[in-house]
Amino acid sequence: MNASRDVQTLDGSTLLEIRNVSKYFGSVIALRDMSLQVRAGEVTCVLGDNGAGKSTLIKILAGVHAHDAGDFLVEGKPVHFSGPREARAAGIATVFQDLATVPLMSIWRNFFLGSEPTIGYGPIQRLNVTFAKRVMREEMRKMGIDVRDPDQTVGTLSGGERQALAIARAVYFGARVLILDEPTSALGVRQSGIVLKYIVLARERGLGVVFITHNPHHAFPVGDRFVLLNRGRSMGTYLKSETSLAELTQMMAGGKELERLAEELEGMASEPAAEAEAAKQGLEQVARQLAQETGESR
Repeated sequence: MNASRDVQTLDGSTLLEIRNVSKYFGSVIALRDMSLQVRAGEVTCVLGDNGAGKSTLIKILAGVHAHDAGDFLVEGKPVHFSGPREARAAGIATVFQDLATVPLMSIWRNFFLGSEPTIGYGPIQRLNVTFAKRVMREEMRKMGIDVRDPDQTVGTLSGGERQALAIARAVYFGARVLILDEPTSALGVRQSGIVLKYIVLARERGLGVVFITHNPHHAFPVGDRFVLLNRGRSMGTYLKSETSLAELTQMMAGGKELERLAEELEGMASEPAAEAEAAKQGLEQVARQLAQETGESR
């Protein structure tokens, strides 16, 4: 398996690209010489353990942090965002783990939160509730969810449905690049599978999806290419045809470290059995001694 810095074999135009991007916080190197390419109709999975630099990468792409070195290109044009609003205006939407939803508000209010549609002018301007509910239901239906009651509170939705709401909202407001920050980290097996389905739906709609995760078992079924991060550095970019789930897992954990851990676990598992066998032998020896003493006393 060979790493590829600039993979061009899949169809789809390049929506976003960073080249040798670095980010420093004082003397701390959070990200160094990071390169990433996001293409339309593809899912790019960024894999890394805790402390690998995933959060810093997300914040650079979302416009929260400005990069200190390297090139940041959106549709081939250099950009240097000064805030998240500029990133959103460029078509980059980020769905963070907290989803930025209000549990006690209705689904349609959450869908248009901060961008509420209005009708009328001046003192008679008011929310266009009918339009908002209709659009929300249409967009959620595209994600495979039929919302029967638009006034239902978001807090009553499942984790997967809230992820779908956040994705549908981002797509409706013009996102071309969708960045998902650990969308399956707090979900069970079934809900994780539902979220993965929504990721595939977003890809089929022509979006460039960046799927940030530490779980290769979630990334591999939906990913088209995989970028591995370790301590702020890229370990390579791999097409799905170039790698396997087992290889991704081994590279993430570190081959030698994973083997050493397996040996330790095997040793720990064998220790109780050895202790039980020693205890059994000790009891048998005591029983034999007691039997001898009893025979001698007779």
